[in-house]
Amino acid sequence: MEGIKIQRYILSQKNPITLLSAILIALAFFGRFFLNNMFIFNWALIVASILGVAPIVIQAYQALKVKVVSIDVLVTIAVIGAVLIQNYEESAIVTFLFLFGSYLEQRTLNKTRSAIKELTELAPESALKQIEDGEFVEVDVDDVDEGDILLVKTGAKVPVDGTVLAGEGHINEASITGESVPVSKKIDSKVFAGTILENGTIRIQADRVGEDTTFGRIIELVEEAQDSKSEAERFIDRFSKYYTPAVLVLGFIVLLFSKDMELAITILVLGCPGALVIGVPVSNVAGIGNGARHGILLKGSEVINDFSIVDTIVFDKTGTLTVGNPEVAEKEFYGNNREEILGYLASVERESDHPLAKAVLQDIGETTFSTVEETEVVKGAGIVAKIGIHRIAVGNIALMEKENVTLSEKAKKDVKRFENNGNSLVLTAVDGELKALMGIRDQIRPGVKKVLQNLKKLGVQNLVVLSGDNQGTVDVVARELGLTEAHGHMLPEEKSAYIEKMQATGQMIAFVGDGVNDSPSLAIADIGIAMGSGTDVAIETSDVVLMNSDFSRLPHALGLTKSTARNMKQNIAIAVGVVLVLLASLLFSEWMNMSIGMLVHEASILIVILNGMRLLRYRFRG
Repeated sequence: MEGIKIQRYILSQKNPITLLSAILIALAFFGRFFLNNMFIFNWALIVASILGVAPIVIQAYQALKVKVVSIDVLVTIAVIGAVLIQNYEESAIVTFLFLFGSYLEQRTLNKTRSAIKELTELAPESALKQIEDGEFVEVDVDDVDEGDILLVKTGAKVPVDGTVLAGEGHINEASITGESVPVSKKIDSKVFAGTILENGTIRIQADRVGEDTTFGRIIELVEEAQDSKSEAERFIDRFSKYYTPAVLVLGFIVLLFSKDMELAITILVLGCPGALVIGVPVSNVAGIGNGARHGILLKGSEVINDFSIVDTIVFDKTGTLTVGNPEVAEKEFYGNNREEILGYLASVERESDHPLAKAVLQDIGETTFSTVEETEVVKGAGIVAKIGIHRIAVGNIALMEKENVTLSEKAKKDVKRFENNGNSLVLTAVDGELKALMGIRDQIRPGVKKVLQNLKKLGVQNLVVLSGDNQGTVDVVARELGLTEAHGHMLPEEKSAYIEKMQATGQMIAFVGDGVNDSPSLAIADIGIAMGSGTDVAIETSDVVLMNSDFSRLPHALGLTKSTARNMKQNIAIAVGVVLVLLASLLFSEWMNMSIGMLVHEASILIVILNGMRLLRYRFRG
C-alpha cells in the first residue's frame, strides 16, 4: 500500500521533476564549460537521470503489469543502458526530453478538448425553484424535478429543458445550436438547459432535467464520440502492441551481433511509435470539438471517416429542403355545399398533426366542427373517418383510389394543374364523391441552392430528393434547386428500399431528414444526418445532428470531416516518415545519437498534435 502511495506521489510530481532535471542539466554543462569541473558535470547528470527516470520506470512497470510493452518500457531500458555504459549526458537528456515532451503533449491535448471543456462549463449548476409558499429559492440543479416551476432572470443560465409559463425575453442558444443570434421566447415557447437569457425574466416549467436535457445529451454524445475509436485507430493500437516489442527484439539482436550497447540503446529510442499512436486520436478529438462548437454533432471517428467519402446525398423534402411551414395556395370545390364540406374537412384535419393538416386548418379559419368517429389513419395516404352517417376521406390521390372515388375530367385537369404548380394535394371525398381539392405549397429554405452548390464543390456527385409528396411538387423543387434525381409518392419504407438499391451500386449515401418520420432511412444510410433541434429521435437515430436545423451547416460538416480525414493521413505519414528518417540516419550517417533521436521523436509528437489542433480553427469558406 505504501509503495502505491509513493508511486502516485512521484507521478503527481512529474512537472516539478522535469523542471529540476532541466536545472541539473544546465548546472552540469555550466560546471563543465565554465568551471572545467567534471565532478559537477557527471554527478549533476547522474542525479538528473535518476530523478527523470523515476516516473518513467513507474509508468513502464504499470504497463507491464497489464502485459503491455509501452514506449515507457523502451525509454527505461535505454536510460538504464546509457547509465551502465556511463553515458550520463545521454541518459539525463533523454529522460528530460521525454518528460518535457509529455508535459507539452498534455497541454496541447487539453487545448484540443477545449470545445468539450467550454460545453461542460456552460452546464447550469443552480436554479431558482418555487416552493410551497410561492417564493423562489436557489437550489442545486440536481434538486430540480420534472414539473417544478423555475424563475430565470436576465443573464442567468436556463437550468433545465422546459416550457415558458409567464414572461418573455431573448435567449442565446449558441450552446445548443451553434447560432449566437438571440431567439425570442414567450408563453408556450420551449427553452433548453445551458442557454442564456440575455434580457427579460421568464417563469418556466421543467420538462426534462439533468442528463435527460438536450444539453446533457449533447455533452454525453460528444464525449462518447471523442472516446470512440475508428478502424484506423484500432489498427494502430494493434500495430503498436506488436511494433513496440519488435523494436525491443531488434535492439537486442543489434546488441548481440554488433556488441555496441550505445547503438542498441539508440535504436530503442528512435523506434518509439509515440507520434503514430497519438496522431489519429488527436485529429478526431479536434474535429469533433470543432463540430460541437458549430452546432454539429459527429458521433465518433468512424462517422468522420465514412462521411468524408460520401458521394451521394439524399434529402427528404418537407422540413429539410423546404421550411416545413406549408400554406394553401390554390383550391377547387365540386358541389354547392361549400361551408358544410369545409366543416367536415376541418373536423377531420383537427385529428391530425401533419403539417398539411395545419395548413388546411389555418386556411379554413373559423368554422363549425362536428364529432368525428371511427378515425383511421392510412399510412402515407391520409385519414378516413365517420361524421354522423357520412364517410369522409381526406388525403392524396392514393387514398382516393383506395376509397374508389372517381375523379371527373375537370378534377383530373385540376389535379394535374395543381401538381405542375408545385402543390401538395389534399382531396376531400364525402361518401365516395370528390367535394374539394386544395393545393398546398411549402417555401424552399432560404440559401438552400447555394448550400447544394457548395456540396457539389466538396465532391458530392449526386443530390437526390425522395418525398411522400406528389411527383409534380417534387419535380418543381428539383428543377429550382438543380438536383440530380427527384422521386415522389414514396412511403418511408420505399425511401429506405431506394437507398439500399443505390448502396448496392457502390454509392456512399448520406440521408438528410427531419429525424421524425424518416427514421428507417436515417438508420439504413451510410450516414444519417438529422435536421433536428435536438429532438430525441434525431439524436438517437442519426450519425450526424445539425442542432439548429440550419441547412447552411451541412457544407461545414462535410468539409470538416474531409479535413479531419486528411489530417489523420498527414499525421500517420509524419509519424512513419520520422521513424524511417531517424533509422536511416542512424545506419547511414555519423551525426545521429540518442539525445538527437529523442529530441526529434518528441518534436514529431508535438508536430502531429499541433497539426491536429489546426482543425479547431476550421471554417468552411463557401
